Amino acid sequence: MKKASILLVEDDPNLSMVLQDYLEILGYQIIMSSDGVEGLEAFRGNHVDLCILDVMMPRKDGFSLAEDIRKEDAGVPIIFLTAKALKEDRIKGFQAGCDDYITKPFSTEELSLRIEAILRRCLLQQQGIAPGSQMKLGKYIFDPENMLLLLDGKERSLTRKETALLRILYQNKNKLVVREHMLKEVWGDDDYFLGRSMDVFIAKLRKYLKSDPSLSITNVHGTGFKLETKQVTD
Repeated sequence: MKKASILLVEDDPNLSMVLQDYLEILGYQIIMSSDGVEGLEAFRGNHVDLCILDVMMPRKDGFSLAEDIRKEDAGVPIIFLTAKALKEDRIKGFQAGCDDYITKPFSTEELSLRIEAILRRCLLQQQGIAPGSQMKLGKYIFDPENMLLLLDGKERSLTRKETALLRILYQNKNKLVVREHMLKEVWGDDDYFLGRSMDVFIAKLRKYLKSDPSLSITNVHGTGFKLETKQVTD
């Protein structure tokens, strides 16, 4: 089976060379860039299955690059590499849409395991969606295959995580879905920082669904979330 194509954006030439050699030995196709501006150009010019971005880079940092990549492709997985271990930086990374966050120094084996886990979850999430499926959700049409939410002929593009979370909530309409289940299904883990990231995505989904008063995503404090659908009378 053809291995994934990975965009590696790292300004440390020694580290980037080591990572490139290691990942190519594992069979991955590596696209190299040394700063955020080059990284965005490389992303636009190549097919990329996963991005590995250093946070502290000249010209454009990793957080800014991730936001630009998300505008181009809402679904591509992103891993941040950083020398910072501050809680605020991890939260900022997850809010920028990353799938994982690795603090330097790290082992190449750890990185390869994280890559495999993320790509495996992506595949499972794709397989969990029936081709051509569209779901009626109040006034909306939810199209998880194409990561779209449609209302009155207008389309809103969803990120891969927004799609996965909304699909879980949809499949459990009017039922409580515990936080740990959602985190493990979408992120593969249920630690504190991922929970904070999920709260950001849930807030975005609430905003997207606000045009239909019959729909609401309720937070059951400390336990989980519930997508409630109710009849609204004029």
